[in-house]
Amino acid sequence: MEAEQNQNGVRSVRRALDILSLLTEDQPTVPLRDMVEATGLPKTTVVRLVQTLEQYGLLWASPGGYTAGPGLWRWAHLAHTSWELPADTQKLLRELSDRRGETANLMIRRDIHRVCVAQQESPQPLRHVVRVGDELPLWAGASSKVLLIGATDGLLQRIAAASPHGVAHAQQLRLWADEAAEHGFASSHGERDIGLTAVAVPIRSQSGVVVASLSLSGPSARIPAPVIEEFAQDLLEVAAQIASQGFAHPLGPRT
Repeated sequence: MEAEQNQNGVRSVRRALDILSLLTEDQPTVPLRDMVEATGLPKTTVVRLVQTLEQYGLLWASPGGYTAGPGLWRWAHLAHTSWELPADTQKLLRELSDRRGETANLMIRRDIHRVCVAQQESPQPLRHVVRVGDELPLWAGASSKVLLIGATDGLLQRIAAASPHGVAHAQQLRLWADEAAEHGFASSHGERDIGLTAVAVPIRSQSGVVVASLSLSGPSARIPAPVIEEFAQDLLEVAAQIASQGFAHPLGPRT
């Protein structure tokens, strides 16, 4: 009986999160009927969930539907405070992006995903952009390769199982991670996004554990093979500076 109640509670939480996730920059207000259609839940269930979210200030009724409630401000402020990089680190990212003309990203691993925790966009009109907070897969990409340095076989198998390539992809992931460890950097060319090239290096803790990746990414035409090592050397120097500032994050490496 208790297990069933717990399962129902988890299901309700997931449904509430599904409703909140419908709110985006492109759709800041969502009508009730759209919530019903998107979730596939009975209208009575959606109404009950929405009323609960309203009580906690997470949703706010408006003429056009429901928008983000004022209760989210507290969480947003907490997240901003927890994740904001030191000013010196932000300055290093800006200088790196300006120097190389490409987008600089700082990512960490969260289970089988990588999360963008900081970004400095390229100053050029055509650029690669990932929003801070976005979760990306770990089965491809330069940042993934360095974040998987020292990963367990179990982790690689779970990542591979969630990839389009199946569990056999774990062998390729291990090869990429070992090559990144050996060379000190990794690169990717259109592995996840066609026409995109990225170069990444690890940021390590004082004990040598990889805690984040630092990368430069942009159109492949602007990052030809001859400049990969040049980018990598620049990234390594900046990564060392960031590490010397004591880089750490709440979502550090986990097995």
